[in-house]
Amino acid sequence: MQVILAQPRGFCAGVVRAIEIVDRSLELHGAPVYVRHEIVHNRAVVEGLRARGAVFVEELDQVPAQAVTIFSAHGVAREVEADAQARRLHVLDATCPLVAKVHIQGRQYAASGRVVILIGHAGHPEVEGTMGQIDGRVLLVQSEREAEALDLPAETPVAYITQTTLSVDDTRGVIAALQRRFSDIVGPNVRDICYATQNRQRAVRELCRQVDVLLVVGATNSSNSNRLREIGLECGIPSYLLADGSELAPAWVAGARVVGITAGASAPEAMVTRVIDALRAIAPVELSTMDGIEENVEFKLPAELRGRAA
Repeated sequence: MQVILAQPRGFCAGVVRAIEIVDRSLELHGAPVYVRHEIVHNRAVVEGLRARGAVFVEELDQVPAQAVTIFSAHGVAREVEADAQARRLHVLDATCPLVAKVHIQGRQYAASGRVVILIGHAGHPEVEGTMGQIDGRVLLVQSEREAEALDLPAETPVAYITQTTLSVDDTRGVIAALQRRFSDIVGPNVRDICYATQNRQRAVRELCRQVDVLLVVGATNSSNSNRLREIGLECGIPSYLLADGSELAPAWVAGARVVGITAGASAPEAMVTRVIDALRAIAPVELSTMDGIEENVEFKLPAELRGRAA
């Protein structure tokens, strides 16, 4: 069986930074440290940090007063920040800098008097955090149909921003629908969607030209991982999402000559290795990596954690 690995795949700079913030906080402050929401959407990562003393909570009222508290990579609403300050929590913010950039864009648009339209998935932590970071009216749209149905006059000054982990193609379609709907509209270029999301989606499209089956390593609640699987299906390739090798069904690859593997931005490479091992249990594997972008982006850690041993 020939197995081709996508390039790039797996961890992005925002995920690396978020995990490192928890790691270094545990070294500096000792256990426990509290993390609001899953630091990233990956069970293996969360369980590994939990074993070291990280305590994951959904709400801040589960955190003792003055405790070390980390906000996840997805970002939080301003009311969460205010609550943390009122309870005198020692906060370390692991919000991805690219998510924080969207917050800034949204606030600037709202301050200029525009109705802000957020393109994203309802209920996703990043969407909830972004909507809670912007003063003024924020409307969520998830599709072209919802964009066309917005109950606003066509001449309303509007601006759009996007969830960072969306499909570039889907976002482009919603933006086009908004531009048809409104005469006074501004927003960032689709290039401003997270670089890691774009790179992984492009790599999957290229990989699908070479393979019979696509395996996407990632969590079921990971937006970007689910989108990678959807892109495989759109390319006409049987595509499956799995957390690691234990979830591989031999029937998925039965008769496949070439199997492609990619991983969502919050999936560690160890999980990819386990999928490869599971394939080796089915048939001999000839492993290669496709040509692709080598990512070298790094995001700074909070000042108090810099210089600590990783």
